[in-house]
Amino acid sequence: MATEKKKSQPDPSLWERLERPAATQRTALTLRKIAAVAVRIADAEGFPAVTMRRLATELGVAPMAAYRHVADKNELAVLMVEQVTGELVVPDGVSGWRDVLHAFAGQARQLMLNHPWLAHMPTPLYALTPSRMAVAERQLASLDGLGLDADQMMVAFRTVNAYVQGSTQAEVVLRRYRDEHGWHTGEESRTALAPQMNYLMATGRYPTYHRYAHSADRKDDETWMFESGLDCVLDGIAARLGI
Repeated sequence: MATEKKKSQPDPSLWERLERPAATQRTALTLRKIAAVAVRIADAEGFPAVTMRRLATELGVAPMAAYRHVADKNELAVLMVEQVTGELVVPDGVSGWRDVLHAFAGQARQLMLNHPWLAHMPTPLYALTPSRMAVAERQLASLDGLGLDADQMMVAFRTVNAYVQGSTQAEVVLRRYRDEHGWHTGEESRTALAPQMNYLMATGRYPTYHRYAHSADRKDDETWMFESGLDCVLDGIAARLGI
């Protein structure tokens, strides 16, 4: 009777491989080293500049060496998200659901401003990584014990994170647009766009926007706008869920 072939074991996940100790102290290439170099390239030149060949050059290894650690660029992107998400650390002294969510929101915004390539990728929103899970756990734990069911807790968590993602992505895109045109301040941007804006306002079709354009004092205060919007979101969650 023929011996049955043993069922092959699935390959270890990326995170299992990340947490494994190096086989020897002389191991030159590790997942964390690959991620750090990839993030450095993306910060300087954008995510499209991160290629396996470029990585190999920066790391001083053969082009195929990186493929023995990461399967493809998609896996590399997730690894990069894990690398930078480790920067999100809210001090243990912060307590209360609102303070915890507020603290993480501010840090997440700064993270995207520090690493603008995050705003141009779908990966960060869905990547399942240890650091992202830790961030989610801390926020959800702050909502636990307040009389909310599991679905309500997730709605509160996701609503704040959706606001951060959308608001900061718009901020990053606007900064890139200004940079591409050589506009260094909001005033320079408005001056350059004045002919178009003046024509639109002269039509009389946008009286409320016209009032905003001539009376707003915080047009260029991006932090104030973000914080004010965040407070509106948190106020809405508190009122809706009764917490």
